[in-house]
Amino acid sequence: MVLLGIASSTIGTFAFLRKRSLTGDAVAHSVLPGVCLAFLIFQTRNLWVLLGGAFVTGWLSILFVDLITSKSRIKPDAAIGIALSFFFAIGIVLLTYIQQTGLPGQSGLNNFLLGKAAAMAPEDIRTMSLVSIVIVGTVAVFFQPFRLLSFDPDFAKATGMPVRFYETLLTTLTVLAVAAGIQAVGVVLMAAMLITPPAAARFWTNKLGVMILLSVLFGVAGGILGAYVSFANNKMPTGPWVVTMTSLLVVASILFAPGKGVFSRWWKKRQYRNKVQRENLLKALYHLEEATPGKQWFGLPEIMEKRPDLSDALAGQLRQLQRNGMIEQSQNKYAVTPEGMTEGKRIVRIHRLWEMYLTEKMNIASDHVHEDAEAIEHIITPELEERLAALLDYPEKDPHNKEIPW
Repeated sequence: MVLLGIASSTIGTFAFLRKRSLTGDAVAHSVLPGVCLAFLIFQTRNLWVLLGGAFVTGWLSILFVDLITSKSRIKPDAAIGIALSFFFAIGIVLLTYIQQTGLPGQSGLNNFLLGKAAAMAPEDIRTMSLVSIVIVGTVAVFFQPFRLLSFDPDFAKATGMPVRFYETLLTTLTVLAVAAGIQAVGVVLMAAMLITPPAAARFWTNKLGVMILLSVLFGVAGGILGAYVSFANNKMPTGPWVVTMTSLLVVASILFAPGKGVFSRWWKKRQYRNKVQRENLLKALYHLEEATPGKQWFGLPEIMEKRPDLSDALAGQLRQLQRNGMIEQSQNKYAVTPEGMTEGKRIVRIHRLWEMYLTEKMNIASDHVHEDAEAIEHIITPELEERLAALLDYPEKDPHNKEIPW
């Protein structure tokens, strides 16, 4: 299962990035008639023979899909569905026929449907080892062309790279990985071994090399965990448990991966919302001081009147601003510290500069710029602020004739 995880995850990463996930599913289902035909012709269960038959029909399914899409108006996804159903149906018919003929050596062929790693002989393990070495070695040699083809095929064509050759090579490696792995997890689930590890890895990194390594790690981990569960309960086939464990790793990645996971994105949104609320609160206190020169302390009713949208979060954000040293409290009244005043000025300055920009440079009416400035003031960096001020020649007043603090 370790070897299967390495081979399928390595080549599956490129299929995933090229949005060819369904192609792997079509190949996985189309290898069954090849296995059955190879057995019927050569009357042997030698893995090399069955692998050859699986490889041939796997490639035929790809050609079949290309033929349908090029000679008709059928979309690629529909063509893949047709090829998948057609070849898999033929495979089931041939498998049923073999089981009814009573041919010697047919026992165990039905394991190719759901897989049974325990039925693999040492020779099968050596064959899979060789296939894994070929796949990993080929990817290592052609890593740069494969990367360019996965991310920018149009640029690859423009540079004169033999795109068709590398596409054929990637497809061949995909078919080879599927053909080698069907005995372990079965034709029905082999496509999952190509796609689920890269799908999990994609949540953890943006670098292709790291993604391949993580994909292999997830594929191997899923294979080991699935094989262990199958071994612990010998009534359960290996393939479904391997895919189940690998799929659980995908779910865990979706939920917990830093940066792209559900909880990580929720936390970032929460942090940003709190940041916006704190800055709006500082801005409200600055406006209160601006409107009542000489007055420094303000009560909750005055603050809430200025920013009624913050009523639910007001108490929590006031405490946070106190902890940050931006405001101070005395007898249920609040005053802005020098640090808070500096930050409040910055937010108000950006707000009014942006209103000036929209009015002067974009010719937007002054009564239509407030909402845009409310949104943009929280994301403009100091560098952009300086460029904006220079572009407007450091104005003293905003479109509403309010002073821009410097």
